[in-house]
Amino acid sequence: MKLPVIKNLTEFIEQNDQDYVIEAVEVLEALTEVPSLKDEELDVIGELISNMYGAIEVDKMIKDGMSKKEALNTFMQRVLGAIDKN
Repeated sequence: MKLPVIKNLTEFIEQNDQDYVIEAVEVLEALTEVPSLKDEELDVIGELISNMYGAIEVDKMIKDGMSKKEALNTFMQRVLGAIDKN
């Protein structure tokens, strides 16, 4: 996951609507079913999906009252904590 991408997507959600990102995730998830995709292509799609879900989560924290900076930091700490456990 890339914090600058999640931050940009969070700003997109603020300016538009979360539904756009959810629908984009659904399209990308459908694309993962294409049998001819290479592993590298699936990795890129997976990274995009992860960043989009991250932005949705950050947006939820902001709507629950956190500042944008705090929500982004909290989310990334959770991600890094999950990676450290593996």
